[in-house]
Amino acid sequence: MSNHSPAAGRSLLYLVVAGAAWGTAGAAASLLFLASDLGPLSLSFWRCAGGLVVLLGVLAVRRRTRPGSGSGRVRPSAGSLIVTGLLFTLFQAAYFAAVRETGLAVGTVVTLGAGPVLIALGARYWMGERLGGGGAAAVTGALAGLAVLVLGGGGGEVRPAGVGWALVSAAGYAGMTLRARWLGRRGAGGDPLVTTAWSVAVGTVCLLPLAAAEGLLPHTAEPGRVLWLLVYVATVPTALAYALYFTGAAAVRAATVSVIMLIEPVSAAVIAVLLLGERLTGAVVLGTVLLLAAVGALIVAEARRPADGPAVRPVRVPEVSGQSAAR
Repeated sequence: MSNHSPAAGRSLLYLVVAGAAWGTAGAAASLLFLASDLGPLSLSFWRCAGGLVVLLGVLAVRRRTRPGSGSGRVRPSAGSLIVTGLLFTLFQAAYFAAVRETGLAVGTVVTLGAGPVLIALGARYWMGERLGGGGAAAVTGALAGLAVLVLGGGGGEVRPAGVGWALVSAAGYAGMTLRARWLGRRGAGGDPLVTTAWSVAVGTVCLLPLAAAEGLLPHTAEPGRVLWLLVYVATVPTALAYALYFTGAAAVRAATVSVIMLIEPVSAAVIAVLLLGERLTGAVVLGTVLLLAAVGALIVAEARRPADGPAVRPVRVPEVSGQSAAR
């Protein structure tokens, strides 16, 4: 009898789609920055605020068309949902601070590179999830691919303050992923749409004063284009992608989630080459191949893993579950 878990297979697909959708946000942001004077913090605010509007609309429609939908799920407390939202906001805000201090390339490599390491350590310590030799090799290969892909152009200057912010961002991302997995193993993950709505709501509130200081409203000669791009960013790489992320992260090993989400820079690189006219370099090709090979290996291993039974008793209750933690 096959030990394949259909739920894990669907969750892996959700994560792949979420990672690819996240990668399109960078291209949309580049077009927005070209078409207006919108800053990164203001863009993050409108991304969260717009995503919240979309998610509230979806939840309202679902409530009318399927009144009992989601009623059988365990409902996390408001405090639990706020903690997830704070981790989400920490991840986002600290990443933009890292990019401002040390540049896009270094900020991206440190944030996305440190994330899988922190997650693998946290999953092993708190939940007893072992990577194994093959998993460790896949993570190493993925991080090598990430470094080649993002730094291969030779750009990027390492500044300690920026690296520090990138590590804070990675910690927020790791906490969010570990939390989603830990709650999922306990059957307490709740409705992913509701979790996503709370996350972007907390992000909207936290980012509003920062965005207001930066300049909330964009000045542009192309208001239609700017509006369309903002709607896209709020809908696809935010509302859709994070709902899929929270769904998948509850059912897949935390370290595997972190590596699959490295599809994001691959997606961004492909879009940059195909749609934005950037040059296809050997580093882009090599980094993409290494990353996709590592992601593919982990997907195959995860899909063959038996469905989760009772959760392994953790060594200790993770602090990220609602106490002292807070991307």
